[in-house]
Amino acid sequence: MAYLQTLSKSFPGWVFFCCCCCLPLLLTSSLPLKGASTSHHACRLRKINFQQPYIRNRTYTLAKMASASDKDTDNRLIGQQLYVNIKENNRCYLMKRVVEIVVKDVLLTEVKNQYPYVEEVAQFLASLTSELSRCKFSGNREHIEKNLEQMKNKMEQLGENGKTKAVGELDLLFDYMENACTGITKKGGNKEKN
Repeated sequence: MAYLQTLSKSFPGWVFFCCCCCLPLLLTSSLPLKGASTSHHACRLRKINFQQPYIRNRTYTLAKMASASDKDTDNRLIGQQLYVNIKENNRCYLMKRVVEIVVKDVLLTEVKNQYPYVEEVAQFLASLTSELSRCKFSGNREHIEKNLEQMKNKMEQLGENGKTKAVGELDLLFDYMENACTGITKKGGNKEKN
């Protein structure tokens, strides 16, 4: 207390106090700088979300079971075609939207009665999109919407097998979401099924 009283009486003391105490606090503050975009940080998930062996195994097992009954080997719903004309900084937003579509239009339908683990996987994926609720696109949205529409159209054209295909590609969806939203890319790129 006496030290602060002495500082308050001398100008050099205040300069010292500000430079040594206040400046480091300001420099290490987690507040965004004025004009800085926070949407990029809102489009990030922690790697730990994808390192849970239990949910990873459930997702991959469910995908394997569904892909065994997928009759169509020519079409792909989840793959690099989703990224055509999409800037890298919008890929997490795109994958968030893909997950929302798959959860709503596939996993929460009659499919949940056809395969085990569907509700657990749907709940996990929904929790990821919830974490990304503040994730927004930057720039032009046209290509994102076009690619999502192409995926939905392809799924509709395939009829019931479109839902089976979507469930069979949950492992790909898991990997693409992880890569796009954690900033981690695996050597050799994303996993593709043959």
